[in-house]
Amino acid sequence: MKKLVILTGAGMSAESGISTFRDAGGLWDQYPVEDVATPEGWQRNPKLVLDFYAERRRQLLETQPNEGHWRLARLQQHFDVQIITQNIDNLHERAGSTKVLHLHGELTKVCSTYDPRYVVELPSDAPYIKLGDKCPRGGQLRPFIVWFGEAVPAIEEAAELSSQADIYAVIGTSLNVYPAAGLLHYVPRNVPIYLIDPKEVETSYSKRIVYIQQPATKGVAQLEQILLA
Repeated sequence: MKKLVILTGAGMSAESGISTFRDAGGLWDQYPVEDVATPEGWQRNPKLVLDFYAERRRQLLETQPNEGHWRLARLQQHFDVQIITQNIDNLHERAGSTKVLHLHGELTKVCSTYDPRYVVELPSDAPYIKLGDKCPRGGQLRPFIVWFGEAVPAIEEAAELSSQADIYAVIGTSLNVYPAAGLLHYVPRNVPIYLIDPKEVETSYSKRIVYIQQPATKGVAQLEQILLA
């Protein structure tokens, strides 16, 4: 069974109603990145940060996977599908994808500021944390999110998966966010790369890429037709 590796970004979940960060009117227009997505912002105002991610979780609980998520999950019947996602939502998993690597953390989980090994899933009926909520060793709990300025622990695993691909697809990402954008460097030269995005995406790998200029739902449907033809 061929290995299909898929890198997904914010555009993958946009059609489910999840706000993107970088587009006009996106979250960064409403909340300065320095305030809610950096270690310095956490140090300055941890309550603001906790409230910001609590609101993101509330939205996620009311959100459903879109047809693109479901189609990627169904491709597991034909390929060894490994998803590498920049998204912090769990829509891939809820659609049925079983191999999902989150580069930037997971919205449904929290970790300890004291013990990096302590990571737990928040129950759906109590999806919020507050100041004073601590791990067993006494460290304040924080969102399990890789903030700007922090290392991306999963990037080496993502690079290794990219190097093993027989087919590679990129869905809903501008390829402007590093180190994720650099994963194309690890894709073997003879491996086809498909890029799904409604906007033009400029990349130095353009000669190798088959462009499908569509939003995720329509683009994944086209990709499915190509791969199963």
